[in-house]
Amino acid sequence: MKRRTFLQNSSLLSAGAVTVPSFFHILKREKASEDVIIGHGDFRYKVHKNWAKIGVVGVPLLNCHEMVMDRKGRLLMVGDHPQNNILVFDNSGKLLDAWGTEYPGGHGLTLAEEGEEDVLFIVDCGWFQKRDGSYDRQQGRVVKTDINGKLIFSIGHPRTFGAYEAGENYQPTEVAVAPNGDIYIADGYGSDYILQFNHDGEFIRKFGGKKNENPNYNLNNAHGVAIDQRDKDNPMLVVTSRNDYSFKYFTLEGQYSHTVNLPGAFVCRPVFNDNNLYAGVCWSETEEGKRWHPNTGFITILDKDNRVVSNPGGTAPMYKDGKLQQLFQAKGAEKVFHHGHDVCVDGDKNLYVCQWNANKTPPIKLERV
Repeated sequence: MKRRTFLQNSSLLSAGAVTVPSFFHILKREKASEDVIIGHGDFRYKVHKNWAKIGVVGVPLLNCHEMVMDRKGRLLMVGDHPQNNILVFDNSGKLLDAWGTEYPGGHGLTLAEEGEEDVLFIVDCGWFQKRDGSYDRQQGRVVKTDINGKLIFSIGHPRTFGAYEAGENYQPTEVAVAPNGDIYIADGYGSDYILQFNHDGEFIRKFGGKKNENPNYNLNNAHGVAIDQRDKDNPMLVVTSRNDYSFKYFTLEGQYSHTVNLPGAFVCRPVFNDNNLYAGVCWSETEEGKRWHPNTGFITILDKDNRVVSNPGGTAPMYKDGKLQQLFQAKGAEKVFHHGHDVCVDGDKNLYVCQWNANKTPPIKLERV
């Protein structure tokens, strides 16, 4: 594998600012210090848009898709630029390493601990951007590597092990790893199945898709998947059904449990840290009811009971008669967020936000205050 190490001192232009609801007033008042605070309740954050110390010439970016933190405290990000699939940062934003050109559709990145070692699951969704800016696609794939990208094994197309019929599309987006080592692949851009494998990559079962007699099992853009271990005695599989504005809960054997609705929010993968669930919102409906409207993303944070407690870059969560009211991007927040795609949480509860279709910008740091 060809590897490159970059030591760049250049930075991006300083960021705009946002709070809810008086964004422009705060922008003017705090422009000098850039102490711009977003979020709600106990989950409020100072925005650092120039956190990543990279130059777009030396380290070109297209889309920053997902980020994880390893046991050394390094932040690893997957993207889809043909020259830079994996970027490695320290928590100051310094670029430590960059590697990988094998994943032009780099989309999903999951870290799992195996004894004293960290391993990665890298998902190439198959969609890639051509030189003219248009998109094309090839066969998606999922690989397991060591922390430095050395291949351990690859999981082939579901047709190769009898899971898909001819003509069923496979464009995987995400991987989750259960406590027993089982692997779950979300085919979020393909046929919307969840594919379960054992630790060695041997196929067990599939569930989800779009044609179930019980509609609770249907998935509509199964974009993300994760294991909720907040109840240690009852770990659950959580699957994004993004076009339904929801997370769906399943047992680890694929039995439907319940749905968490997030009206108006096109959420990406769930990220669990302590008692909270964090997720990027790629789009939100506008007040005029437009769906997939550009630059309407933000971040959402849920508590241990899966109630929304904060929406950095979004409107404050409101419940009426126990029902969450529709979520919107906060007015002016497009100055910070375009399309929130993933959230990584560090040991100090700071957030690092990867964005899709965000003018080739690197991740944003949200410093917990």
